Amino acid sequence: MSNNASRKRAAPPSQPPPAKQAVMTQEEEFMDEDVFLNETLVSEDEESLILRDIEQRQALANRLSKWTRPPLSADYVAGTRSVLYQQLEIDYVIGESHRELLPNSSGPAAIIRIFGVTKEGHSVCCNVHGFEPYFYICCPPGMGPDDISHFHQTLEGRMREANRNSNVGKFIRRIEMVQRRSIMYYQQSNSQPFLKVVVALPTMVASCRGILDRGIQLDGLGMKSFLTYESNVLFALRFMIDCNIVGGNWIEIPAGKYKKTVKSLSYCQLEFDCLYSELVSHAPEGEYSKMAPFRILSFDIECAGRKGHFPEPTQDPVIQIANLVTLQGEDQPFIRNVMTLKSCSPIVGVDVMSFETEREVLLAWRDLIREVDPDIIIGYNICKFDLPYLIERAANLKIAEFPILGRIRNSRVRVKDTTFSSRQYGTRESKEVTVEGRVQFDLLQVMQRDYKLSSYSLNSVSSHFLSEQKEDVHHSIISDLQNGNAETRRRLAVYCLKDAYLPQRLLDKLMFIYNYVEMARVTGVPISFLLSRGQSIKVLSQLLRKARQRNLVIPNAKQAGSEQGTFEGATVLEARAGFYEKPIATLDFASLYPSIMMAYNLCYCTLVTPEDARKLNIPPESVNRTPSGETFVKSNLQKGILPEILEELLTARKRAKADLKEAKDPLEKAVLDGRQLALKISANSVYGFTGATIGQLPCLEISSSVTSYGRQMIEHTKKLVEDKFTTLNGYEHNAEVIYGDTDSVMVQFGVSAVEEAMNLGREAAEHISGTFTKPIKLEFEKVYYPYLLISKKRYAGLFWTKPDNFDKMDTKGIETVRRDNCLLVKNLVNDCLHKILIDRDIPGAVQYVKNAISDLLMNRMDLSLLVITKGLTKTGDDYEVKAAHVELAERMRKRDAATAPNVGDRVPYVIIKAAKGAKAYERSEDPIYVLENNIPIDPHYYLENQISKPILRIFEPILKNASKELLHGSHTRSISISTPSNSGILRFAKKQLTCIARVITLSVHIAKEGRLSCTVKQYLKCLSWRCFLGGCGHSVRSAKVHFIRMFSAPVGIVQFSIDEKRHRKIWVKQSCNWTDGTSKFCQEFDLADLFETNGHKYNLVFATILTFVM
Repeated sequence: MSNNASRKRAAPPSQPPPAKQAVMTQEEEFMDEDVFLNETLVSEDEESLILRDIEQRQALANRLSKWTRPPLSADYVAGTRSVLYQQLEIDYVIGESHRELLPNSSGPAAIIRIFGVTKEGHSVCCNVHGFEPYFYICCPPGMGPDDISHFHQTLEGRMREANRNSNVGKFIRRIEMVQRRSIMYYQQSNSQPFLKVVVALPTMVASCRGILDRGIQLDGLGMKSFLTYESNVLFALRFMIDCNIVGGNWIEIPAGKYKKTVKSLSYCQLEFDCLYSELVSHAPEGEYSKMAPFRILSFDIECAGRKGHFPEPTQDPVIQIANLVTLQGEDQPFIRNVMTLKSCSPIVGVDVMSFETEREVLLAWRDLIREVDPDIIIGYNICKFDLPYLIERAANLKIAEFPILGRIRNSRVRVKDTTFSSRQYGTRESKEVTVEGRVQFDLLQVMQRDYKLSSYSLNSVSSHFLSEQKEDVHHSIISDLQNGNAETRRRLAVYCLKDAYLPQRLLDKLMFIYNYVEMARVTGVPISFLLSRGQSIKVLSQLLRKARQRNLVIPNAKQAGSEQGTFEGATVLEARAGFYEKPIATLDFASLYPSIMMAYNLCYCTLVTPEDARKLNIPPESVNRTPSGETFVKSNLQKGILPEILEELLTARKRAKADLKEAKDPLEKAVLDGRQLALKISANSVYGFTGATIGQLPCLEISSSVTSYGRQMIEHTKKLVEDKFTTLNGYEHNAEVIYGDTDSVMVQFGVSAVEEAMNLGREAAEHISGTFTKPIKLEFEKVYYPYLLISKKRYAGLFWTKPDNFDKMDTKGIETVRRDNCLLVKNLVNDCLHKILIDRDIPGAVQYVKNAISDLLMNRMDLSLLVITKGLTKTGDDYEVKAAHVELAERMRKRDAATAPNVGDRVPYVIIKAAKGAKAYERSEDPIYVLENNIPIDPHYYLENQISKPILRIFEPILKNASKELLHGSHTRSISISTPSNSGILRFAKKQLTCIARVITLSVHIAKEGRLSCTVKQYLKCLSWRCFLGGCGHSVRSAKVHFIRMFSAPVGIVQFSIDEKRHRKIWVKQSCNWTDGTSKFCQEFDLADLFETNGHKYNLVFATILTFVM
């Protein structure tokens, strides 16, 4: 119905409204004739509006129907065919027990829902019944059947007291005595009695655990507390483990073993009910390693925000939604669509849908979701912005039916604030968006988890990985483009489509779907767990599966934090700093920590406590005593679970890598490469799981033993190398170990040829490997030549794997790979290393540094090179000392809370001039704020706090008196105050100039000499004139370039002229009179363009309009 239509009540006040049918959806209720007529009387005008609305919705439905999934075959419809599908998402709901499948059960029960896709592309929802939540406790000695019955009654009573408002008839379904053994510590007996406590609902596990932890009164035992086992295992994961299901694998339900759902609860094509015992889980191998044709929707929204304000869903409308839908494994999307508020000019290859009201736009997008039925929804920052914005905006417009975006009928999307925190990934504030049956794959969150970048803007990430960038539309002109005409809205639509296209390109380029599905298969967790949880859940899943095979149970460890103490980390041999101009061979341990755990059988179940060591009388030859003083039994007494998991992971990785070499099909290669990477990461995560003091099952005895063995092996390797490779043993030189770091040793054999160093490295690796317990192996991998060793964990060199040419310049721990330094430092260090290592030009490197310092002090340095970025890992109050980026974030929050950085974001800043003695955190400022307010930069800060230490670290091993040579002298005596205006630093910035019609892209670079060079990248059509600037026979006498400061008034006009010889000259006027009516369409650029260059769109600071005079 139109928003302008008013309703008039027909029924008298005393007449009760008709009862609503519970089975109706809101749309069905709205269209139901009786309800409609009883509730509303309409005028003729209103009736026409209603009919028009119905016609529009029907036309839209017809238009969208071409994108529905393929129809079901007759045997699927009849239910006579086995259903084989790749599962993508697993969750559970509380519902009534299925009367046909479970005739003896009643009351509420947990129903597992498994969503997925068949190989034909049909969507599936399988409702699994009969699986019950449970956990274990140790059975008290002497407890018999009568005692168990009494214990059951007592525990049931306590649960009823604790859950008085529950409608559950029976909380404790049953208690069974089973034979199990704790995974903790070596035990000579095979098993002992445990009680398996089965409860009615998953939420009751925690309640029951709390009662048992606090203690329960038992006859003959008094008040007794119990340690629970596996009471912290998530219900969906418990189900997967017990049914041998892993994330992303193929599941089959044989024909005749399932019941077609009578009253469909989902929008899936196939929905049925079955018992959990009827599921057939296929291992992800061979044919079952393939991927189903998942439908992947990438979308982006645009909002018409108010000037100077970040869009708010309570006030600012959604004006466009761009959608791209791709089938997994396909290169191109089969749907390219944009939905616009108001008219939009056609876009080649894109289905443009225009609507008159925002309500129509939102409902059309909801209908598209319903018809297309995507399995995976992707985008950039969709979980924190796009999806929550759409949901809140629809609520503000009172569109009650909009949030039904999942696969369950009448189930609305749920949004809640969340904070993700882990040792590896840090802390991030975000929102948890639940769209039932669909996986939300937010590329921003994935990038933050998987890559360390200085900026995570879509522009920066796309430039880094794709060499592509967003369309040049700044958020400040979006409303103006929307309020323009069909052509300006077309420009906005192209921008919106590009923002939907880039996440899809990133997904394909970085093979995220393959890698995440393979990680889910290897670790056994649902794919959604990989996106929302840390590393420990993956190791716990593998541990639970292996423990179940051996009838072992895992205790619910109490979190001890740091109170358990710490252990000594890995050995780093003293670095003999210097510049080595002879080849340095590097010997590396293959998978060192996993190999140590396998070689010495280090596991929870093989650990012997000091007390047990005395009581059990284990023969000395049957134990390993680690360098840290712990005792573990050898595998001849009991094979450890962790070593067994690691063996299987590494063996599977070798097999995957071998298959990868033989594979021809690109899709098969992608799967295998993702699998071998997942196996490698999983193997390396096992050690970290044992050392996480705040974790699921910490065991410092294992982690400290691993690192102590590692230290011993590094020292052993050093001794053997230096004892064997000597002149006394017939070698040309005495070998010298110049550095050792965790799992690698750097050796100088004294030879001058790379090939000879490689041969000696292979000989050393083979000799030393023979002295270690298998599978520990030392390998020769590379030679560094030349090699600059700065200090521990800091070095650089040319990386050689073949004697004829080097592979790359490799750096570790220095500023070229660190992301918390400004770009000036990274570039300076990288260029110096290039001159030192590749060009072998040390004097040239020295002069390069002097020139850079002079440019900095003389205000000739690009502002973009001075921006520093650091991660905001917690709130300001949680930091013990004041930090520059933290204090700036607080100031930005006071200016505008909507656009201020949040926990988990990276904060860009520059250091500005201030009163003498001011702290750095008082001088940090937002670069855009600096530009707006002409605030001067402090070059001395950058020289003293950013440049000096990194440069000295490089040159001190090479030069005598490096500090005096580089940081003092004539190049440091001339100083100019740095002010970011259209003189000084910004005068020498590159700027990308783009005309209003989006058909010209003009790159302008103002060189130091004051000359202007310009090139036309695209055909020019501006103000009805056609020409090529500077070279097609058409004469352009002059051009005016109007510059606008971001969020502010214009500050000047740059004019240039082109004479017959194509010479360009430039001068700047400090003020201008802006032509009325043009400023509202001027462009401004994404902040990321200011920071991330990578050779593209360098330092896009000002917005521009071009006016050509012919």
